[in-house]
Amino acid sequence: MKLLLILMTSLSAGVASAAHIHSFLLGMSVAALAVGSCYWFAFRSTRVPELAVFLLVCGLLAKLTVTVIGVMWGLSAQLITSPLVFALSYLFFSITVTYLWFSYRESITELPKKVRNRMAHL
Repeated sequence: MKLLLILMTSLSAGVASAAHIHSFLLGMSVAALAVGSCYWFAFRSTRVPELAVFLLVCGLLAKLTVTVIGVMWGLSAQLITSPLVFALSYLFFSITVTYLWFSYRESITELPKKVRNRMAHL
């Protein structure tokens, strides 16, 4: 149901911003790349806690870098025809892609036996 809601919202936003479709698609692309790069860094597995914090900071910097480069490229190529449509598209798809990455991560993570047994009794 959640995926259907996300799909319907995405399609209706795309149709509503048809006059500025380049801004909409650029916002979607930049958000997906930024969140993906952040996810790639932030969820690396490590046994050293200091390295884990470093990877979280690297993820944050990667997201910021991808966003700044995407906006600069969009402005130089004159693809951002409406800053409002771009900003709303970036915001929506940033939240959506983050939700999809975390739900994917949750689906592939195996629960320990103790937790699984406790959840079965609920």
